[in-house]
Amino acid sequence: MSAIIYKVRPDSLADELGLEPGDKILKINGETPKDLIDFQFLWSDSEIELLVEKKNKEKMLFEIEKDIDEGLGVEFEQAVFDRIINCHNKCLFCFIDQMGPAMRPSLYEKDDDYRLSFLQGNFITLTNLRPGDFERIKELHLSPLYVSVHTTNPLLRIELLRNKKAGLINSQLDELIKAGINIHTQIVLCPGINDGESLDKTIEDLGKLWPGVRSIAIVPVGVTRFRKDLSKFPEFTKDYSKHLIEKVAFKQSYFRKKLGKTLVYLGDEIYIRAGMDFPKREYYDDFPQTENGVGLSRLFLDEFKQLKTTLPPKVSPRRYIILTGVLAQHILKPVVQELEQVEGVELELKVVENNFFGPRVTVAGLLTGKDLLTGLQGVEQGAKVIFPDVLLKQGDNIFLDNLSPEEIEKSLNIELIPVPATAKGLINAVIYN
Repeated sequence: MSAIIYKVRPDSLADELGLEPGDKILKINGETPKDLIDFQFLWSDSEIELLVEKKNKEKMLFEIEKDIDEGLGVEFEQAVFDRIINCHNKCLFCFIDQMGPAMRPSLYEKDDDYRLSFLQGNFITLTNLRPGDFERIKELHLSPLYVSVHTTNPLLRIELLRNKKAGLINSQLDELIKAGINIHTQIVLCPGINDGESLDKTIEDLGKLWPGVRSIAIVPVGVTRFRKDLSKFPEFTKDYSKHLIEKVAFKQSYFRKKLGKTLVYLGDEIYIRAGMDFPKREYYDDFPQTENGVGLSRLFLDEFKQLKTTLPPKVSPRRYIILTGVLAQHILKPVVQELEQVEGVELELKVVENNFFGPRVTVAGLLTGKDLLTGLQGVEQGAKVIFPDVLLKQGDNIFLDNLSPEEIEKSLNIELIPVPATAKGLINAVIYN
């Protein structure tokens, strides 16, 4: 891998130098950047020698004088320029091991790279960190990091991750926190395995590490039809989810009184499965783990509540089908009813089941192109179908199974309209387009 330029911002320094997408940054002041962290550190000098390899393989050396805070003005294809650090675990619940055939190649990559944790918020397990990695994290103060803890019981964590180094988690967290590194943690909860007393102890142990541990997210284990031993992972039933919410509420109340912060948060899916309302906005503090499915629904509903007061009473006639997965229908149904109060708006909420991964995968973001082909059979010709853009790979405009929206449009004679998965994105598509 190399530092390959993906995008050049107009009127930037890179634009003035004539750099183009596909060009490679080889060296900065004689050093080869291994990742975006290296690049940012090396680029912070005021005098730069920049060695670039153009798309035609010609090498060019630029001598640059700049302000320390002046950027080059490029985006790279990847945040890591050398080899991504792979996962050394064989987790009992690994979602990648449950991936079906013929998906995008990147979906089979098992990264466990501390650099991507710092740069992109990817969760890591710390089991593959070498002494030099720890030193780099501390020296460059790569904070915050996102760590999959799952349990602080060393023996149980070894069993879950199937890696003897997994038992070092408590000392590793201590080392990082003492060096001033903040940690956001997650617990992928597996009923009958790391719940019950084990979960109580994990929350208690992580809570003692505040303020180094900034958040604890509890999310349900994902199980697809490709897993052979489904019996090992019972479903999150309504009763189980209710009990979990009540149990964790005591911990949350304790932390709010002691720390002024909820600290431990439950994934949105758990509230939906329990048939319970999402907590109020204050419960989520600064929403530290929305990318992990924690608090997104509250943000969506609050945003819609605010924006619906600005809706016009009437628009020109339009009809849309709003596509979603099984889980989000409970959030979208009342929203769709509200939008239909605007005269001229006709909407149909279309719930598409996940036939590819199986019925236990209910989030919209994991629907495949084939799921859409199946789920949209029978819709009227020429229908305009709105769907959340998180179904598509950013930049490549393809679904998880490599199908493109154009292929589905052609097959079903419909129009697919990707929109941001926010209340504003939905309102703009329905009301203002």
